[in-house]
Amino acid sequence: MLGIDLTGKRALVCGVADDGGFGFSIAKQFANAGASVCVGTWPPAMGIFETLLRRGKMDDSRKLANGSMLEFERIYPLDAAYDTLAAAPEDVRTNKRYAERGDFSIEGMVKRLTDDFGDKCVDIIVHSLANGSEVRNLLLDTSRAGYLQAVGVSAYSLISLTSKLGPHMRAGGSVLSLTYMASERVIPGYGGGMSSAKAALESDTRVLAFEAGRRWGIRVNTISAGPFASRAASAIGIIEAMVEYAKVNSPLPEELTADDVGNTAAFLASPLAAGITGTTIYVDKGYHAMGKSL
Repeated sequence: MLGIDLTGKRALVCGVADDGGFGFSIAKQFANAGASVCVGTWPPAMGIFETLLRRGKMDDSRKLANGSMLEFERIYPLDAAYDTLAAAPEDVRTNKRYAERGDFSIEGMVKRLTDDFGDKCVDIIVHSLANGSEVRNLLLDTSRAGYLQAVGVSAYSLISLTSKLGPHMRAGGSVLSLTYMASERVIPGYGGGMSSAKAALESDTRVLAFEAGRRWGIRVNTISAGPFASRAASAIGIIEAMVEYAKVNSPLPEELTADDVGNTAAFLASPLAAGITGTTIYVDKGYHAMGKSL
């Protein structure tokens, strides 16, 4: 029987702060396939996340196919807006929710990971990171600062993660990110530079696949997921309408589930996808193929 087997592999999923989004489902499906899982969590959300886990509030979501529970090897503080701790403004570094976490930068997370598990310590990296403070603004009304923030956090962070973690990945490693169709088509209401960030993310995926493939022998792909009403997506303000529109107009007229994306991520991270790199994989019930609404 041909199955997805990630036994003996370690995954780092960056951007998990609750059990309601793609990142959590990806982590769960990795665990179902036998991988050990670490996560990177935004410092202001980390306390609540750890408390919910400790009190068993996520136990139903954490149940794996074999009856055991999803356990995270480590939960690392991560604010992907900063490559180094020194790059964070003083008011961020001294903020209570940040200061108590130590080095929350990408560099800091990489150091903690290698301190905990050694040099060649990770097989799978997942970039489930996106943020645009002006996402509800039209692009015409987006400030330079808002635009650059969206691109920096949502796209450049993939470059930074790959650059800093690539040397510590084992042979056959896989890097995955999450994108959205706004990279190539106009989605009114998805503004603030986020469409630009997703376009950059997809372009960077192709270039990183070449460069990281030649330098370290790792693969880089991105999943273009359909709209999904996660807690994070609620910031857009019209996510429910986006989900319903995609459902009505897709070849498969049903709502996307987080497990649809998690299953695809597990496949792309596995040896079964050893020949796939530099690719955008659509997981959207076929909506991307449509040229006219119904």
